[in-house]
Amino acid sequence: MFDKLDDLLIRYEEIMGELAEPGVADNQDRFRKLMKEQANLSPLVEAYTEYKKCKQDVEDSLMMLDEESDPEMKEMLKEELNNAKNRIEELEKELKILLLPKDPNDDKNVMVELRAGAGGDEAALFAAEIYRMYVHYAESKGWKTELIECDEIGIGGMKSATFMITGDGAYSVMKYESGVHRVQRVPETESGGRIHTSTMSVAVMPEAEDVDVEINEKDIRIDVMRASGNGGQCVNTTDSAVRLTHYPTGIVIYSQTEKDQRQNKEKAFALLRTKLYDLACQEAHDAEAELRKSQIGTGDRSEKIRTYNFPQGRVTDHRINLTLYKIDKIMNGDIQEIIDACITADQAAKLAKMNEE
Repeated sequence: MFDKLDDLLIRYEEIMGELAEPGVADNQDRFRKLMKEQANLSPLVEAYTEYKKCKQDVEDSLMMLDEESDPEMKEMLKEELNNAKNRIEELEKELKILLLPKDPNDDKNVMVELRAGAGGDEAALFAAEIYRMYVHYAESKGWKTELIECDEIGIGGMKSATFMITGDGAYSVMKYESGVHRVQRVPETESGGRIHTSTMSVAVMPEAEDVDVEINEKDIRIDVMRASGNGGQCVNTTDSAVRLTHYPTGIVIYSQTEKDQRQNKEKAFALLRTKLYDLACQEAHDAEAELRKSQIGTGDRSEKIRTYNFPQGRVTDHRINLTLYKIDKIMNGDIQEIIDACITADQAAKLAKMNEE
């Protein structure tokens, strides 16, 4: 581990030297790559630098203890020695986590696809609430959200919705939301007061860039049509909606949220690229079944991951056996505690696997 850390420290110093060269910003591609690499290595370099300082402090304290005769000074040196040893243990754990292989998609923006499942209108209403939960969470992180497509029902629910979240490290956080979300409550439409269980699914996909996916124009049919839905200027008056059909996979994309046909086409192609990239990622994950099982919530989308029980005011994440009694705050976007717990569990599973190897 320490040989690797020393190599990374050398690489960090090389990057800092290159960034200090005159005219480095003239080549924007090179400059961005260096800045990104420097940002990725900084936490590791800081932790390793502190680790080496603590190791030196231990050596210095031991040496001074041998030479010191004053009881008070000896006591103070022992305290400093214990503090340094404890910090070394903490830093070793931190360094192991920082050295874990990074998901290459972690820095990407995400496309989130929501679909109402069992439960009819109640499932659609729940899907709309989950959508608002993610929008509020994104706002709390300073991220931007943009609705790509939405199939609404008249009472405020969503049969399906796809939206983009743009922000640093969005995928590294949001990927833990993929799976089936279940709600238990008395529906507003239920006169008998019986508790119903409904479901909806969440699929989180890293945004694909042009370089990630190559799309052959011959494989796509593009149809334009009049937008449909509830109200809104240009609905049913202009051919602004766009539908893409990708023949090899059968994927169909429909985009109508913008008034301009060109903008809808751009959104549709962005979503198609993302779905094709996600398909390739899923196939790669399937080929590494053991790795996939060791990860928390980044695998099977048919997995029931969370239950929102309104009568008891609790939310339970089944992957990590975490139950929180603050359903109102969570539905308002306060999901950081759940995500942090998923990240910790995921790291622990990967460390355990690394130690086995």
